[in-house]
Amino acid sequence: MSGTLINLIIQIVAGALGGNAAGASLKSFDLGTLGNTVAGAIGGGVGGQLLAQLVPALASGNMDVGSIIGQVVGGGAAGAIVTAIAGLVKNAMAGQQAR
Repeated sequence: MSGTLINLIIQIVAGALGGNAAGASLKSFDLGTLGNTVAGAIGGGVGGQLLAQLVPALASGNMDVGSIIGQVVGGGAAGAIVTAIAGLVKNAMAGQQAR
């Protein structure tokens, strides 16, 4: 497998974990296990790729410890952020429907 594909897989998995962590810690933004996982995976993949473009050292084909840690942190943080935003949007939409 190419380094880019491995990086993407790491980012998606870390994003899913970050999304579930955000859902567990921010109960008001929780989307359920599946929703947190999907939102986190999407956020981790997209956010991790954007971060890799901004910080080229993270996108190197080398699988050194620093690169892997950067992929995990970037993907996890992006997954948590996208999950929180999706939860916020869900709550806002539910509030509009209640009126």
